[in-house]
Amino acid sequence: MSFPNQRPRRLRTTPAMRRMTAEHRLAPAELILPAFIREGLSEPNPIASMPGVVQHTTDSLKRAAAEAAELGLGGIMLFGIPSERDAEGSASLDPNGVLNRAIRDVRSEIGDELVVMSDVCLDEFTDHGHCGVLDGEGYVDNDATLEIYAKMAVAQADAGAHMLGPSGMMDGQIAAIRQALEKAGHTNTAVVAYAAKYASAFYGPFREAVDSQLKGDRRTYQMDAANRREAIREVELDLAEGADVVMVKPAMSYLDILADVAAMSPVPVAAYQISGEYSMIEAAAANGWIDRQAAITESVLGIKRAGANMVLTYWAAELAGWLKESR
Repeated sequence: MSFPNQRPRRLRTTPAMRRMTAEHRLAPAELILPAFIREGLSEPNPIASMPGVVQHTTDSLKRAAAEAAELGLGGIMLFGIPSERDAEGSASLDPNGVLNRAIRDVRSEIGDELVVMSDVCLDEFTDHGHCGVLDGEGYVDNDATLEIYAKMAVAQADAGAHMLGPSGMMDGQIAAIRQALEKAGHTNTAVVAYAAKYASAFYGPFREAVDSQLKGDRRTYQMDAANRREAIREVELDLAEGADVVMVKPAMSYLDILADVAAMSPVPVAAYQISGEYSMIEAAAANGWIDRQAAITESVLGIKRAGANMVLTYWAAELAGWLKESR
């Protein structure tokens, strides 16, 4: 039966028609490139479980940042991997430590052309791999960890980070960092809160990327995958503490959470397309099971459609190149 006045397919007839009527579009400025720098490398080190991603040297990181700026990306999120670790992650506070040095190097390379973001967390720096210091029973000590986060935040702001990303899911971390930044005179340093970060099975490749020393899991402080309403509570707390941006992580398995957060947040919302999501698509494409470019583009577009204003993705530079070519 035909309904001549109700044919949505009319708006799908040609590529030009589909482009004109698209409800959502991707732009390079909405993409953020996560990047790893490892202390002591003489050349970039490929990450086996993340084809196409490397642990950078200083020089290769600066080149990647310059390329990201040239492509018009929104930002670059830096993760540092030190050569030495201890129980309190002391290397995170060293002004000449791998991450703080990388922030200065990237800022010297690209200035303000790109938002330089940095990870405020201890998991890369501790010899036990947890996101905070441990108490006598082996649990993460929330308040003792906050004291270190505050110092880390100031050290990273001193190094030149435009935006800090506390990712440890400690209660009160945004307030502690915001207060420390204000006291140190960094009133213009922004904070992107990993507000709804779930304990996920999809983090595996990231742990190789940062040479994680973790034994066990982080379920006592990261969110339970079964919980939805709790995410709004976490976001509301971070907003009340002064978060400038809130984030949902992971992205693809948590699009319902992302949509919930986007519907209520008065500040921009970020989503992190994490390592396992990246590696699954790369593996399927390498086996010829899916069209790589189409799958990458669709996956990131789906994250934006769910409500993200910005997406952290390891394909940021490649995807931005495709977007420029399609203009």
